Amino acid sequence: MAEPQVLTTIPAIDGLSKIATGKVRELYEVDKNTLLFVATDRISAYDVIMGNGVPSKGTLLTLLSAHWFDVLSGLIPNLKTHFHSLELPSSISTSQKPLLQNRSMVVRKLKIFPIEAIVRGYITGSAWKEYQKSQTVHTIPMPAGLQNGQAFPDPIYTPSTKAEAGANDENISIAQAREIVGPEYAEKIEKLALSLYTAARDYALERGIIIADTKFEFGLDEQTNEIVLVDEVLTPDSSRFWPKEKYKVGQEQESFDKQFLRDWLVKEGLKGKKGVSMPEDVVEGTAGRYREAFEKLTGRKWGDAMRGV
Repeated sequence: MAEPQVLTTIPAIDGLSKIATGKVRELYEVDKNTLLFVATDRISAYDVIMGNGVPSKGTLLTLLSAHWFDVLSGLIPNLKTHFHSLELPSSISTSQKPLLQNRSMVVRKLKIFPIEAIVRGYITGSAWKEYQKSQTVHTIPMPAGLQNGQAFPDPIYTPSTKAEAGANDENISIAQAREIVGPEYAEKIEKLALSLYTAARDYALERGIIIADTKFEFGLDEQTNEIVLVDEVLTPDSSRFWPKEKYKVGQEQESFDKQFLRDWLVKEGLKGKKGVSMPEDVVEGTAGRYREAFEKLTGRKWGDAMRGV
């Protein structure tokens, strides 16, 4: 199968108004209650968008998110999600459908809580660096003697702000999250995020993947006052995925996520710098890791998924 073109910019969509642009996604209004999320092939690291993209990444993120929405709805009683369908709105022209199919989700339009609900099951990355300095993670005291890559006794909730494209997310305390979203919703978001992580962690572990950490986003159904799972969910963009068979406590782990790109940026002294384009080996290495994660988690071959088999 020929390598598809990398799509980092979405051309104007007939009949739909663009209402927002994120680091990866473009959002369009279908009607007053419905949005179209279109995932590009852009990729960011350390809150900076790379100058080039990863082939078919947007399609992979969309198909994997749709898979997780289905799986989690079966695992979490009464879970509400914003996902409607992968079917494109009828207003989209036939000529534009091949470009948008499988990289687009029709979703409910909701009020979005302006925090990222991050859950960590294993100590790694910035959490490990903080722990080495102060024996805390996200300022939360931790047991002595933890090693790099070790599982926490229980998953921990470490929220952050939700930054606009081009800005940096900032870690916040649970108390600060409560101030931002209100105490009524803060506790529900924390509880639901931890439940979602635990269910996903167990599901993935049976399929050979350790979910070290991930971030969720939530909205509010203002008619029912219910918390709703939104955005992408449990993708290599929003999570750390480690191969179970190669996992070993006390060292950096191999991964199926952005860590390959992050490591290259750090090695080349490019962390946080704008205007950086990835060399082909980093693009291919990232794409290969994302696709392996997709196949393990869904049980589908990537080529079959692309063809809709």
